[in-house]
Amino acid sequence: MAQAVMDLDPIERRPELITGSPGFHGITEAVSRPVEWTPPLGWYIALGISMAMLGLFGVSIGWLVWEGTGIWGNNLPVAWGWPIVNFVFWVGIGHAGTLISAVLFLFRQKWRTSINRAAEAMTIFAVMCALVFPGIHTGRPWVDYWMLPIPNQMDMWPQFRSPLMWDVFAVSIYFTVSLIFWYLGLIPDLATLRDRAKTRIRQVCYGILSLGWRGSHRQWLHYERSYLLLAGLATPLVLSVHSVVSFDFAVSQLPGWHTTIFPPYFVAGAIFSGMAMVMTLMLICRVVFKMEHIITMLHFDRMAKLILLTGMIVGYAYSIEFFIAWFSGNQFEYFAFVNRATGPYAWAYWTMVSCNVLAPQVFWFKKARTNVVILFIVSIFVNIGMWFERFVIVVTSLHRDFLPSSWDYFTPTFWDVATLIGSFGLFFTLFCLFVRYAPMVAMAEVKGVLPGSHPHHGEEESEAEFEAPPTAATVAEAAKEGAEKPSGAGLLAQFEGPGELLKAANQVRKAGFKAWDAHTPYPVHGLERAMGLQRSRVPYLVLIMGLSGAAAGMLLQWWVSGTAYPLIVSGKPFFSWPAFIPVTFECGVLGGALGALLGFLIFSKLPQHHHWLFNSKRFEQVTDDKFFISVESKDPLFDGEQTGQFLKKLGASAVEQVA
Repeated sequence: MAQAVMDLDPIERRPELITGSPGFHGITEAVSRPVEWTPPLGWYIALGISMAMLGLFGVSIGWLVWEGTGIWGNNLPVAWGWPIVNFVFWVGIGHAGTLISAVLFLFRQKWRTSINRAAEAMTIFAVMCALVFPGIHTGRPWVDYWMLPIPNQMDMWPQFRSPLMWDVFAVSIYFTVSLIFWYLGLIPDLATLRDRAKTRIRQVCYGILSLGWRGSHRQWLHYERSYLLLAGLATPLVLSVHSVVSFDFAVSQLPGWHTTIFPPYFVAGAIFSGMAMVMTLMLICRVVFKMEHIITMLHFDRMAKLILLTGMIVGYAYSIEFFIAWFSGNQFEYFAFVNRATGPYAWAYWTMVSCNVLAPQVFWFKKARTNVVILFIVSIFVNIGMWFERFVIVVTSLHRDFLPSSWDYFTPTFWDVATLIGSFGLFFTLFCLFVRYAPMVAMAEVKGVLPGSHPHHGEEESEAEFEAPPTAATVAEAAKEGAEKPSGAGLLAQFEGPGELLKAANQVRKAGFKAWDAHTPYPVHGLERAMGLQRSRVPYLVLIMGLSGAAAGMLLQWWVSGTAYPLIVSGKPFFSWPAFIPVTFECGVLGGALGALLGFLIFSKLPQHHHWLFNSKRFEQVTDDKFFISVESKDPLFDGEQTGQFLKKLGASAVEQVA
């Protein structure tokens, strides 16, 4: 799969296809429009329908708590019915966001920038839907806190050797890390909305959420390092989460479940279904919010290729399952798979195969990959097929027990259907609110891949001669004579492009200024060398907190299993360390992710909602399309008039004294 992703046409060869926007300001206007303007009627209709479905979800859960799990079609032997089917389905939907944001980011696939923000949001909302189902499936959701490793009145502790317990940690930590990853990426764009806000409420809300971001390259330096580390942590995490979900089935002894192919099979299926959901939502959003020039057919072409790739992996898994069942010589295993294809649920099995294996084959043709109607229809088929895949795995493996006298047919009730529809209501309600109040496209990332967004190689090393700033000598001499420093917080110099900024930053550093910074709408690579900045220290904190999290997870399991709640399981010792690896790994990732967030905040000196630069109206353009250098008045070389003249000689289009 990695090779197939890397084989996609590099975006650098065709940069004009990333977006048809006229420039940085055009990107800002297009992405901010859905947040600032009155949404179209279609948005209100979609929100109304979604909230009606959400209301049905609330009624279904309320009736379940009142009446019990008997309102569902779950029976014996099909004790795991639609609730677990829906859980696995929603966890799978949430995988595409991390794939697009983390995996493709590590592969330097720049086409992801127009869709990663919406995919990340979709991940969070899908995992929220998924987390509901294990909680309500327990039958007594009011004591679900027993699943957490905290003291309770029953003096009970979780059984860490159970894959169901691994699930609790894997999915909840996946949600937490995805939320951190999503919010960190949002901060620069929330600052853009803050600077464009017309009402006091919006200014305050977006100001608080953006943490006082001011586009400082010192902040960008820590931001990029934290984002990279989070991507590195999220990549193995996304692979482990659905692997752990598959362990719910694979570690059992039940025919149809007990197979080693489940972990990679589940991961490929999750990416397959999640990518299809991203395609469905993006096809709608690009039309409703008029973003055809940002979310282009290039993006759908790439997504269609990934759907085709993962669909073929899923199809291979379907066939290899039958081979393993035959080759094993286990008559029960063989019967389970033959029964899937020819038994009472054959209709579900062949629906799954048709939607997941046959439908994506149309993407071999470029015309299909660039046809909006075909893309939308196939994406819907894939989502339907992947729900049926989970249904086939759960129900067809259970409804034929070892004793024919126990055989039964699972039939869903009205409340099964209502709960499934209601979960879609929760998902779409959250997504509708997201596209209305947050930027659905990562503006800073899209600007960073536009043609001309970065200086040509070597510009940061420019040796152009500039007259040394008079302050370099005169201010030092004046300081000896006890001259007073000029009043005011500093100077703000505006530059029109990254190349001009990079050259100017190089000269400011050579002149000897210390209390100064560069401010850009996106991270300009090479600027850290021009400014003479040291490497970010965020990785050290991530390493320390990651190792601490892993150690804490292992120690917790050792203490619980050996001291607080010792149980003999299959004759194994209390400290069965191989069974403790999944939770240890998840805790390590959680610690590392928290370290990345804290490191970014600490080293960037955020939140800082009051800064002297915010007193400049001109500075609001830093989150849009302008580039600035700020020099603080506390700098030993600072002199208001002479420093301003120096900055103008460096190419500043405007120099402003900010109090």
